[in-house]
Amino acid sequence: MTDGTSGVVNMKHIYMTYDAALGSEQMARICPTAKAIGTAELKDYRLLFRGRHGAAVAALEPQKGSSVPATLWELSPADESALDCGVGCPAVYQKETLTITQGRKRIKATAYIMRDGYPTAAPSRHYYGLLLKGYREYGFDERKLAAALDALVKEDGSNDPND
Repeated sequence: MTDGTSGVVNMKHIYMTYDAALGSEQMARICPTAKAIGTAELKDYRLLFRGRHGAAVAALEPQKGSSVPATLWELSPADESALDCGVGCPAVYQKETLTITQGRKRIKATAYIMRDGYPTAAPSRHYYGLLLKGYREYGFDERKLAAALDALVKEDGSNDPND
């Protein structure tokens, strides 16, 4: 179903994940009744890491020409509450409705966007490993994930973002 003006598909309770909940194993732990409904691409955003050094988490930032792969999930109200608690919403993240691309369709989905005030910093090896596992599970281009670390090294001048 489209909204009649922009060709954007409207689906209720659709959430996109680009963070540690990207993989099915992690999502099953947090939201046991969540239903995976596919993958998509968030255009004109980039992935980066924000938070405390060695404990930063995935975040999104608008950047023309970039894109971030994501998984799409249909959540029950109970799963949504569990996910809110798991990601620190509304303290750390806020929910925003974004238009993402799935094949030729554009879909409105809810995403967790980190609030301002958190500096770029390195994630832990464990956290990065969870992201990498999700990227591999869904066949996402791992270079996009590596680029987030590479950008971090360039921004803060450190040699190893996981020190």
